[in-house]
Amino acid sequence: MRPALAVYALTAIVHLVLLSAMTAPGGPGLRNRLLAWDGGLYVGIAADGYADALTYTPQGQLTGSNLAFFPLYPLLIRALHGLTGLDHGLSAIVGAHLALVATLIVVHRLLERLYGRRTATIGIVLLAGAQPMAVSFFMGYSESLFLALAAGTLLAAHRRAWLTAGVLALLTGLTRPAAAAVVLALVVAAVLHLLRERRISWRPVAGVALGCVGTPAYLWWVGLRTGHLDAWFTVQKAGWGTHWDGGAAFFAFLGRTLAHSDGWIPVSTAVLLLALLCATVLAWRRDAWPPLVVYGTGIVVMTLGQSNYYHSKLRLLVPAVIFLVPAARALARAHRRTTVVVLTAATLFGCWYGAYMLTVWQYAI
Repeated sequence: MRPALAVYALTAIVHLVLLSAMTAPGGPGLRNRLLAWDGGLYVGIAADGYADALTYTPQGQLTGSNLAFFPLYPLLIRALHGLTGLDHGLSAIVGAHLALVATLIVVHRLLERLYGRRTATIGIVLLAGAQPMAVSFFMGYSESLFLALAAGTLLAAHRRAWLTAGVLALLTGLTRPAAAAVVLALVVAAVLHLLRERRISWRPVAGVALGCVGTPAYLWWVGLRTGHLDAWFTVQKAGWGTHWDGGAAFFAFLGRTLAHSDGWIPVSTAVLLLALLCATVLAWRRDAWPPLVVYGTGIVVMTLGQSNYYHSKLRLLVPAVIFLVPAARALARAHRRTTVVVLTAATLFGCWYGAYMLTVWQYAI
């Protein structure tokens, strides 16, 4: 646990110090920054529950609602509020930080089993510090809880603890819709195991069956609550313009931005997304563990294949992990001084970029 705790402490300090330093006097304070945008919706769900039905404007136009947000993270907030007496906002921040500690421990353990201790330690530094929107792990967002459960599923599958993997995948499915990538990775792990064993055993099958329950259960509940079976998809499209378009919006954004835009945020987002896409392809190596490749690539494909805000895509990609592996393996082979300098510079950039997006950029992340 020591490497994970050390990385958490160091990256938390850098993130919060930069975020505080870049917050203008008289503006929203550090707490409000950490609860910005979706954080307020999660806190509202924890405090007051979900909407009872679909919501409309006075003109009768369907709008988004908190039904778009999955329930496990609000339940964690409510549980911490009940156990500690902290208000719901502070409980959201504490819950995210606790989940991040769990994430770093589990991801470190998984990468250590796959690539060795040095690569694992470098990998979690890149994960929590160097990613451009790693700041979302420290906010009242569900990314840290999602990755803790997703990495736990992969680790359990690697250890052939199939029922544990199934339960964790189920919980992941109650955290974010991107859990489809986790379930697919679990299916791949179970199939590979069954092919090696050359016989059907009930535990891998039961684990996969458990893992498939979470997301459909929440979508079904939203349908029952609103009286429309496709209500969740309708709310997502009405509120955030999110729907599957096969990457049309992403490629249109790239073409428009790289050819005509002079704005710092769209240009940097386009360049960073292309870099992460290339790093994902580099991770498809013969010695890569297929379930990790499937999980990470699945997150990348789902994020880039949907028509949502371009300035949210870097944040949606932070749990993918897979595109960090090539850099972590390369730095593990480099001279120690080179590794330290690169990690320091990358972490400062990643922490600054997230703070900039929260303090200067005026739109949601």
